[in-house]
Amino acid sequence: MASPSSSSSSPSLKALSKIACSRLQKELAEWQVNPPAGFKHRVTDNLQRWVIDVAGAPGTLYTGETYKLQVDFPEHYPMEAPQVIFLHPAPMHPHIYSNGHICLDILYDSWSPAMTVSSICISILSMLSSSPAKQRPADNDRYVRNCRNGRSPKETRWWFHDDTV
Repeated sequence: MASPSSSSSSPSLKALSKIACSRLQKELAEWQVNPPAGFKHRVTDNLQRWVIDVAGAPGTLYTGETYKLQVDFPEHYPMEAPQVIFLHPAPMHPHIYSNGHICLDILYDSWSPAMTVSSICISILSMLSSSPAKQRPADNDRYVRNCRNGRSPKETRWWFHDDTV
């Protein structure tokens, strides 16, 4: 569940630091050689924003479905977590809001610079795969209404209380 903070718009992305550029180029090269199963990076000339196709894992509620993740990297990646959202339409899941925001601790409080885009994708696929039902979070309508005007999910004070899905 979420509690949006009071600011009303997300900050614009600043140019990537030299460390961030180097790290992302390394991750992209590794991805091209060994992409995580079920994911496809859509190649663009923008290193700071990745769009990734996510295929629902076989034998889950999401089998045969494909979604798009948007990953925006901050100036000081990997010291700071990227912003990760689902583009419309977001999958129906108890931890994914209809605006694409994802309630997953590794994207916020539990972020570590040792994590990569691949590890984020695997965690998201695991979260999707463990869901027993396709449904929105109980507070979806209130949260989405309070997130108008482009508010970033990183501006939300997330409450991580349910690790069963």
